[in-house]
Amino acid sequence: MIPARRGGIGRYYDVNGWLFVAPVLGLIGLFMVYPIVWSLWMSFQSGRGMMMKFVGFGNIVRLLNDPVFIKALTNTMTYFVVQVPIMIVLALILASILNNPRLIGRGLFRTAIFLPCVSSLVAYSVLFKGMFATDGVVNSTLQAIGIVSSPIPWLTHPFWAKVLVIIAITWRWTGYNMIFYLAALQNIDKSIYEVARIDGVPAWARFTHITIPLLKPVILFTTVISTIGTLQLFDEVYNLTEGRGGPSNATLTLSLYIYNLTFRFMPNFGYAATVSYVIVVLVALLAFLQFFAARERDK
Repeated sequence: MIPARRGGIGRYYDVNGWLFVAPVLGLIGLFMVYPIVWSLWMSFQSGRGMMMKFVGFGNIVRLLNDPVFIKALTNTMTYFVVQVPIMIVLALILASILNNPRLIGRGLFRTAIFLPCVSSLVAYSVLFKGMFATDGVVNSTLQAIGIVSSPIPWLTHPFWAKVLVIIAITWRWTGYNMIFYLAALQNIDKSIYEVARIDGVPAWARFTHITIPLLKPVILFTTVISTIGTLQLFDEVYNLTEGRGGPSNATLTLSLYIYNLTFRFMPNFGYAATVSYVIVVLVALLAFLQFFAARERDK
């Protein structure tokens, strides 16, 4: 062991501690700090490989005049505005139902709802393509019960393709949020509900005035992680549209656009890095607003 030494300002430092964390700090620097710094530098350039050239803020100007980027940004924000509230509310409802100890088979239901989170992306995409095909089970069922008279073009119509992506994300990730709510509900002191019940507080009032306030930290956490996941949406769109973001870029997201700019069409690493920092700014801004709104409500 190397003995501790006294610093110039009277503080003690332990060389052994720095030697212990040095490998971890090295890995963080190599795989996190370096890519961040390098991608930031790349965002001021255009092209790829040896063809990179410095363009300053030219990529930002290009963003503002790029209709495909505007479309991808609009789609991503649409998913955020529509998808996150649905996923949060549905997860809370499911957790409240499964928190009932008298529910028969709640362990089976809990597993079934959470199972899509750990399912294979390939199997998941094949399943959804088959279910929502023109002659798939979803259209057949809707026609059989008289809801629609003709098959819905889930994979070929811009509006319905976007709806399909929202359904796919909901099916896959609602169970993930539900587990957090379920754990939080099971940790609430049951005596609080008993006192409220004795005082004649109805069930809905108990839920809105007791359950919801006690779940605020979990609601904030799930909202933030759902926001981050939605703004980085890639897998579902890539698998359902075979990497095209179609039809007519109706489902294209910022992450898929970055992938296309990097590995498909005419690769431009610098421009792709600039688009990636749009996601960084959006995540930081929306997370800050959510934390700020939560703190204001607590005052």
